[in-house]
Amino acid sequence: MKKYTNTGSKDTRSGFGAGLTELGQKNENVVALCADLIGSLKMDDFKKNHPDRFFQIGIAEANMIGIAAGLTIGGKIPFTGTFANFSTGRVYDQIRQSVAYSDKNVKICASHAGLTLGEDGATHQILEDIGLMKMLPGMTVINTCDYNQTKAATLAIADHHGPVYLRFGRPVVPNFMPADEPFVIGKAIKMTEGVDVTIVATGHLVWEALQAAEALAEKGILAEVINIHTIKPLDEKAILESIAKTRCVVTAEEHNMFGGLGESVSRVLATNTPTPQEYVAVKDTFGESGTPEQLMEKYGLNSEAIIAAAEKAIKRK
Repeated sequence: MKKYTNTGSKDTRSGFGAGLTELGQKNENVVALCADLIGSLKMDDFKKNHPDRFFQIGIAEANMIGIAAGLTIGGKIPFTGTFANFSTGRVYDQIRQSVAYSDKNVKICASHAGLTLGEDGATHQILEDIGLMKMLPGMTVINTCDYNQTKAATLAIADHHGPVYLRFGRPVVPNFMPADEPFVIGKAIKMTEGVDVTIVATGHLVWEALQAAEALAEKGILAEVINIHTIKPLDEKAILESIAKTRCVVTAEEHNMFGGLGESVSRVLATNTPTPQEYVAVKDTFGESGTPEQLMEKYGLNSEAIIAAAEKAIKRK
């Protein structure tokens, strides 16, 4: 197994910006649309280098989705950019009708997801977006864990035909995935080997899961950590193979426990092999203002919470 270490903290939204910049040079069909948040979405370089392929829509997210859907008819590959709350909740009808129902090749790229948006508070900290998007037929849902994986995912979705929801964040977080790690949509990555408990994590919680695994190892508990960057389609095979060894699982996500990764895993277990499962997720509440670190601690989205959940899951075998 590879050893994953922090090579220098970066924000995941910058990984999106770097990927979009590279795509601009590689693929002339890639176009970008933004809802008045160019700097926040790190779309500056694309705009500077390809002004004829960049569209500033303004604070009109529904219009942005409609324009993006229309651009696909001419063979363009539109990447839309705004905060996750505005990328999903505000424009759900347009996504459902104009993108998903019509199977349009639109890439909905969403920054500032989850609690780690921080001080902007509950009105901006969407915790339901994965559930909203994964329920749409044909929608691919990706939630990346660090800068390198976000850049790789941005490049990969350009080659995938069909609607995609790419979710990433605002805060500076550890960058630990190798820059050359292949990004295969729908293919989980086993981060550690273990036989006592499976930890299935996504997004910012992958690093926390690795820290939890190290602490559990000191207690003689071997945790198998799986990086689920693609929530839909879900790599069911990887999950089932792991729990066949460990016989219990913890799911960890920066999302409401209803509708997210945890419920997707529960469906897999219920229809194949019922297994003790513990959830590390927001417990059906809205967020609040605070630093990302304060909020992750208060809402139980850190390595300590994963350790406690793992120990509880093991006792339930």
